[in-house]
Amino acid sequence: MEPLERMKELVELLNQAARAYYQEDREIMSNREYDALYDELTALEQETGITLANSPTIHVGYEVLSELVKEQHSSPMLSLDKTKDVDALAAWLGNQRGILSWKMDGLTVVLTYRNGKLAKAVTRGNGEIGEVITNNARTFCNIPGRIPYQGELVIRGEAVIKYSDFEKINASIEDVDARYKNPRNLCSGTVRQLNNRITAERNVHFFAFNLVEVADVDFHNSMEERFQWLSQLGFDVVEYEMVTQDTIREAVRGFANRIQENDFPSDGLVLLYDDIAYGKSLGTTAKFPRDSIAFKWADELADTHLRYIEWSPSRTGLINPVAVFDPVELEGTSVSRASMHNISILESFQMGEGDEISVFKANMIIPQVAENHTRSGTIQIPEHCPACGAPTEIRQINDVRALYCTNEFCSAKKLKLFSHFVSRNAMNIDGLSEATIEKFIDEGFLEDLYDLYRLEPYRMQIVVMDGFGEKSYDNLQKSIAVSRTTTLSRFLYGLGIMNIGVATAKLICKHFKNDLNAIQNATVEELVEIEGIGQVIAESFVAYFQNEENMHRIQELLKEIQFEQEETDEGEQIFRNVNFVITGSVNHFANRDEVKALIEAKGGKVTGSVTSKTNYLINNDVTSNSSKNKKAKELGVPIISEEEFIKMLG
Repeated sequence: MEPLERMKELVELLNQAARAYYQEDREIMSNREYDALYDELTALEQETGITLANSPTIHVGYEVLSELVKEQHSSPMLSLDKTKDVDALAAWLGNQRGILSWKMDGLTVVLTYRNGKLAKAVTRGNGEIGEVITNNARTFCNIPGRIPYQGELVIRGEAVIKYSDFEKINASIEDVDARYKNPRNLCSGTVRQLNNRITAERNVHFFAFNLVEVADVDFHNSMEERFQWLSQLGFDVVEYEMVTQDTIREAVRGFANRIQENDFPSDGLVLLYDDIAYGKSLGTTAKFPRDSIAFKWADELADTHLRYIEWSPSRTGLINPVAVFDPVELEGTSVSRASMHNISILESFQMGEGDEISVFKANMIIPQVAENHTRSGTIQIPEHCPACGAPTEIRQINDVRALYCTNEFCSAKKLKLFSHFVSRNAMNIDGLSEATIEKFIDEGFLEDLYDLYRLEPYRMQIVVMDGFGEKSYDNLQKSIAVSRTTTLSRFLYGLGIMNIGVATAKLICKHFKNDLNAIQNATVEELVEIEGIGQVIAESFVAYFQNEENMHRIQELLKEIQFEQEETDEGEQIFRNVNFVITGSVNHFANRDEVKALIEAKGGKVTGSVTSKTNYLINNDVTSNSSKNKKAKELGVPIISEEEFIKMLG
């Protein structure tokens, strides 16, 4: 391929990746892939002397898309030049003192204080224009509400969500496909919420890394003194270490050794000159400031051989391929497994037993396959589930092919079914973590859901188990006793019927006036009459109650529990007889399921494809040429943004 053609191809690929990352909070390629393509493009531009007008090497970010108020930054927020070579980092520093700090992986935010109070908070946006998120910033858990400095203070920092908080939030989302991919995506969506209550609930932290504007304070020409002054005002400053050309290598190693236990996400380090005047005197390039540079971890690659692909079933029926290879040392630990995520990724690597592969740890943490040098492509996709032996099927969802078990009673699903049943929105039984449930299953205490109410014969065995005792057992039994009185909608949701979420369960109970007998005998025709229930949901619901094992489970559970009358909130059914389709990412809700639940609560219906019966297609990328947008235009279906939908809610 000619250099210019390859440059055009690279520009398109990189811009697509940046658009997905910055605007849609999703990733279509790894950081490693992006960096490799970026470096290739830079080399071609230097070789040819040509730089395309839309090249990411001369543009920073993209225009923001949300309806949050936009504002221009007082000075452009440029991205940093980068290196993966510690020697190059030392050479860049020269004989200067430097500040080496974490490069936090969240969302950059600019805070402005006036008269000692937070006056404004703006996101980085495209580097020149950001979004005003002042109300949300006030809920960040660690920024000071008041500071002793009364003049105007402008600081930049990174808003991040801890790994520990990220895991808790994801664990609370029942739908595996709706969970967030990483803390950075979750943080970006959280900080840009219209509802700052959601921001407050998600425990966002802010770490200052630059002081942009301040008057009448003498920092003795030292960036470190700026950091110390900000700390004295009550700000958490990004963790840093003072370095010289002689000590920087050891400092980098020290940061690398702390990555595994670091609770905050990072994707490298930042080095800046301590001498403020010297840094300013260097000026900037069109894209980069010259007073600071980023250090990206050089991926430690190891060559090994693929032993086999392990197929790992989950509660949802999804069977994940996992590459198992000869153990190798990476970043100080032995690694022998890496998730391949789905069939699409597996096939793209053309994996085969015995293939020579290269593996690495993304951000020095998550094992991944980098390259398959042999590409024999001999791996066979199993036709039967490895857990229960039932037939498997490949389903394509959003351009991704994945493998599923078709057996509703797959043994691999048992653990997750119990966990779902005892979850907060279902029977709400405290004291039963997945680990505890797994122990109970292994010991034979739990075979079916109703066994949860029949644990007393195993009391003596349970109290001597690790992590248990008389008090823990008594507390568990108290929680189980409380759960014996519940609402029908909670019970229905807890059964784990495919496609039946909290909102759908409430809709069904409301329609049938909490009559369980009528619900169990409902027909597809009756169910689709309910606003918000489609053909697919109705068919899976009816099929569940036509199964003898399911009916036996319900009959046994009904011997143990009783229903209380559920309070119903009719609300304003503004979407009665209105059909929606939702596509793309959302900015102001946790995920598309939250939008769906709201529509259904308002009497509307959400379907998966655009048809002549569709009234609205919700897509933040209104002008895209996606298949759903094209279909909507052909049929004359209005395409509305998330903000327009919110306006419809009043």
